[in-house]
Amino acid sequence: MSFSSLKNITPLTFYFGSVVCFVLANVIRDQTLSFYYVLLVLGIAFFFMGILKRLKTKR
Repeated sequence: MSFSSLKNITPLTFYFGSVVCFVLANVIRDQTLSFYYVLLVLGIAFFFMGILKRLKTKR
C-alpha cells in the first residue's frame, strides 16, 4: 500500500481536517455516540499527522 499522495499534503490540510472532524463530532454527538468517538479519534489522528508533517518539513 503506497501513501505517496500523503507526502504532498500540507500540514494546514491536516489541521483543517481535524477541525472538520471535531465540528462534525460535536454536531452528531446526540444522534450516534459511536460515530462521535470515531470522529474524535480521526480528528486527533489528523492533528498529530499535521504536527508530524510540520516537524519533518521544518528541517
